[in-house]
Amino acid sequence: MASSLDDDEILNDDYYSLLNVRREATQDELKVAYRRLCMLYHPDKHRDPELKRQAEQLFNLVHEAYEVLREPQARAIYDIYGKRGLDVDGWEVVERKRTPAEIREEYERLQKEREERRLQQRTNPKGTISVGIDATDVFDQYEEDYEDVGTAGVPHIEINKMHISQSIEAPLTTKDTAILSGSLSTHNGNGGGTINLALRRVTSTKGWGEVELGAGDTHGPLLAMKIFRNLSPRFFVTGQCGLQMSSRGVRPGFTTMLARHLDKNTMGYLQWRWGVQSSMNTSIVRDTKSSHFTFAVQLGVPHTFMMMSYQYKFQDEDQTKIKGSVKSGFFGTVIEYGAERKISRHSVLGATVSVGVPQGVSLKIKLNRASQTYLFPIHLTDQLLPSAVFYATVGPLVFYLAIQQLIIRPYVRAQKEQDLEIKQESSASNIAKKKQEAEAAIMLMQESVRRIIETEESKMGLIILNAWYGKFVTDNSRKHERAKVIDVSVPLQCLVKDSKLILTETTKSGLPGFYDPCVGEEKSLKVLYQFRGVMHQVLSGDTEPLRIPKQSHRIDADT
Repeated sequence: MASSLDDDEILNDDYYSLLNVRREATQDELKVAYRRLCMLYHPDKHRDPELKRQAEQLFNLVHEAYEVLREPQARAIYDIYGKRGLDVDGWEVVERKRTPAEIREEYERLQKEREERRLQQRTNPKGTISVGIDATDVFDQYEEDYEDVGTAGVPHIEINKMHISQSIEAPLTTKDTAILSGSLSTHNGNGGGTINLALRRVTSTKGWGEVELGAGDTHGPLLAMKIFRNLSPRFFVTGQCGLQMSSRGVRPGFTTMLARHLDKNTMGYLQWRWGVQSSMNTSIVRDTKSSHFTFAVQLGVPHTFMMMSYQYKFQDEDQTKIKGSVKSGFFGTVIEYGAERKISRHSVLGATVSVGVPQGVSLKIKLNRASQTYLFPIHLTDQLLPSAVFYATVGPLVFYLAIQQLIIRPYVRAQKEQDLEIKQESSASNIAKKKQEAEAAIMLMQESVRRIIETEESKMGLIILNAWYGKFVTDNSRKHERAKVIDVSVPLQCLVKDSKLILTETTKSGLPGFYDPCVGEEKSLKVLYQFRGVMHQVLSGDTEPLRIPKQSHRIDADT
């Protein structure tokens, strides 16, 4: 059963972690964990008034966790929305007699409605800015008559074209959306613009239709209609027809595309276009977690070509991708290669080198910032010059590395530190409360731990010598950072039963006697223990399941 608990919920109470049970725990597993903690925290076991008060608080918390997880309806709500879903408002939404599956469907439906209402208040702006740069003067050879003039000096670089487009969406109802878009373009001093208004209606869960009206000073009025329809779970079709009016008369056009899922990761497309540029195109697209492959063939007037591209996706936090493609047709042959990488939370930077005949060599810089795209196509030369290819390849890489070291990394680091500081300040009072609860739990565990240790020592069983939980600094490059750990030897020893310690995949900060010493930072659990008289050690991630003792944890005598 998947959980949607966020960091704020974990800072409150993670019931699974408190009981140290799996999220798929059965009723019997819940009952065993509950009884064990009840024996530990039962108020009647303590005579000291302060210990009795602390035991009563922890006992009530354990009882609350058990009552929620033992009841299927309450557990279903908790798994979706956490503890806040158990408030009065949450119970008013659904009937208690419903099954967990029905409760989940009801909550998802309500969440979808809230998302739709939120969408009605958003315009979802999207835009593209493209600035074309002509830098051929840097690499192209001068003619002999120009050399005689003596004009050698700083190369002439100019902006020869620009394009700006923007669109906004305005949800009218839950099914109807209005889309307003416009664009302005200029090339070598000549330009124009267009404006379009589209009305889209979702007709059913299987399709939608759209009517578009447009006008411009270069193409004239436009009237178009689009449709989308799912014919089956693996097959869909799209269609578009339009009338483009100009000084040359009315130009009709029609486009249709058939698409089918060939397997889980592969799509096949077949497109037919009739009009000013008639063509037929077929393509296969395979998209997996680590790669993206496309093969396409088009027959048409005036463009007939064959294209193949491949993109490899690195599994790193920066979502780095490298790509290459070959395209050949009546226009010539073009080879492209490039890379892109995430440089901040909402920004992706990419560069592509294009080498072709007769196009020459070009470099395209692309920056995606949220829903805005900035393009800088730079035409370097009309010839196939090795120097242009070299600088187009090495130049952006050197520039990126310099910007990464001098600007991007310091900015991202400062932003993370600021976000972490805000998060820690907002949770300071809650963490202080959790720390007090953990200290109280450890005091209540002392007697039980003493008995457990005596039992384990009598049979040379599992003894927790030292255990620390929190942020460990092991990387030499991070020596300036301070380790933030707490001693959890007593809480872990208290969880030992029959010479075994089993921790589930939930966060360990919710275990009895634990708390989060470094909110928002990566945490681990380091345990030094003795079993059968032999020393063992293990380092486990915060949400990794842990089972000890294990032979792989053994510390060799000669190390």
